[in-house]
Amino acid sequence: MLVRILIWSLYDSKTTIEELRDSLAELQPPSAWLWNEGSERFGVVVFDDELPEAVARARELIGTDPQVADEFDVLDL
Repeated sequence: MLVRILIWSLYDSKTTIEELRDSLAELQPPSAWLWNEGSERFGVVVFDDELPEAVARARELIGTDPQVADEFDVLDL
């Protein structure tokens, strides 16, 4: 299984956190949307091999690709 972390800056984006909250679908847990009000950054952590459609919708609303995009393999201990 992969874990993906995507982070956007909303400082110069086409949208606001309120518009994102109103427009984005809920994710299957444990995946979740992330928000840091102080730095105006928005993101998502996805626990799945595939990105949900809602991530493409976020990219569309924000108007840019994420500034941070990392993939991690889940470690089985």
